[in-house]
Amino acid sequence: MEASISAVTGELVSRFISFLMNKYHSLSHAQSEKVVDRLQHLLMRVSIVVEEADGRYITNSGMILQLKMLSDAMYRGHHTLDTLRYQTLQDSADSSSSSLHLSIPSKRSRTKTENDDKAMRLESEGALESLEIAVANMVEFVVLLGGCERMSRRPYDIYLYTNNFMFSRHAEKQKLLRFLLEHNDSPGDHAPAVLPIIGGGGVGKKTLVAHVCGDEQVRSRFSSILHLNGDNLLAILDHGRTMFGMMLVVIEFASDVVDDDWEKFHSFLIRMSRGSKIIIISKLKRLARFGSVQPIFLSVLSYDELRYLFKTLAFGSVDPAEHPQLVQIADEFTRELHSVRGSLVEINVFADALRRNHHAQFWRCILDKGVKMVKRNLSSYGLHPNKLIEQGRPVNITDLALHPLSLLPYTLKEDSPSVTLGDLLADPSVRPEGDFTLIAWKSRIPPHRSYLHCVTSRAQDVHEGGALPARKRRGLPI
Repeated sequence: MEASISAVTGELVSRFISFLMNKYHSLSHAQSEKVVDRLQHLLMRVSIVVEEADGRYITNSGMILQLKMLSDAMYRGHHTLDTLRYQTLQDSADSSSSSLHLSIPSKRSRTKTENDDKAMRLESEGALESLEIAVANMVEFVVLLGGCERMSRRPYDIYLYTNNFMFSRHAEKQKLLRFLLEHNDSPGDHAPAVLPIIGGGGVGKKTLVAHVCGDEQVRSRFSSILHLNGDNLLAILDHGRTMFGMMLVVIEFASDVVDDDWEKFHSFLIRMSRGSKIIIISKLKRLARFGSVQPIFLSVLSYDELRYLFKTLAFGSVDPAEHPQLVQIADEFTRELHSVRGSLVEINVFADALRRNHHAQFWRCILDKGVKMVKRNLSSYGLHPNKLIEQGRPVNITDLALHPLSLLPYTLKEDSPSVTLGDLLADPSVRPEGDFTLIAWKSRIPPHRSYLHCVTSRAQDVHEGGALPARKRRGLPI
């Protein structure tokens, strides 16, 4: 009799706790839906303003700063919105599975769920607050934006923005446009204005410059746009007779330049043309000393920006909401890439491979390959693959190709067999026999740069030889 009463009591307690848990989750689900709806509404408003601002010439520095704040709040909001959507789908799945049987949840699982819910609530409230503040403060911004001249968009630009787009950098683009289109303050000062653009490898320095140089007003303002290599800076002195009018000179520096050489180059431009302007592109912060205006420092994308871009590229036209498991794996990719300050090349390489097959097992396999490759190089050489490439040293990519291979920081002859990294990741059997050229990435937008490497199967011999001479060092690490 006592055993029967105990069993009935245990059953009633179990049902009561399950009822309370279901009631809690139903309330939490309703609250999440309200937050999702509010986030969607705010994100739509902010996205419209950011897109409109991106298509106008903004000369006010305060408006450029506010544009940066708007875009930051927008990407943070997208991150929170995706997380809430995934959590809602996960809760629904957990609820369906738990309804098949009644059980008393353990104290540990309850504590974990409560902590997760609290963290999610704080994150969503923070994102909502940021967006609401941004929306509340953008009324004046929108009014002032109406007075900014609209950029002309050609058919090519429409294609550029729908598929092959330059992501983010809204404020930086406006700063560069303002520098190129504004007139010199002093009529008697003929010295060309100099703007340094400083940033690490693969952050999009040349892409930003190429994008802005394609603007109609910029091209019409300058008689010519010259692209120079900083290693051969003074070669321009031999072409003085062919230079005339206002010029835009873009110089890419891989190493520092002595002050005397810079003075000769700068004085030459003063004599040859008035109103010319110079853009310096480099990884070296010390080159900012040649700037006549505040430099533009390009850093790696923030976590929210990187996540938004990676997810957009990896899913393509597929709705992420239909693949919550893939969204979770994409988050893991984002964390791995952001932890090593991943470049735009790395983001595009992995996203291109993932977009070929929207199955969780395939995505997990690609992620595992990348993690194993990093661990192998850290264990063997004490450096991340990114650092090895920067130092002109080989990288062991055996885990990516499932075959002993080493990636070298230079290219082979043009007639050598080649394969794209996306193809190699998706199907290691496409690897050519012997040495071959690995096409890490081909940029789809100007300056349409290709990132190439030599790959050899003599991995052990290569690494024992140490660093290699950087011949045609055009590639970037994955």
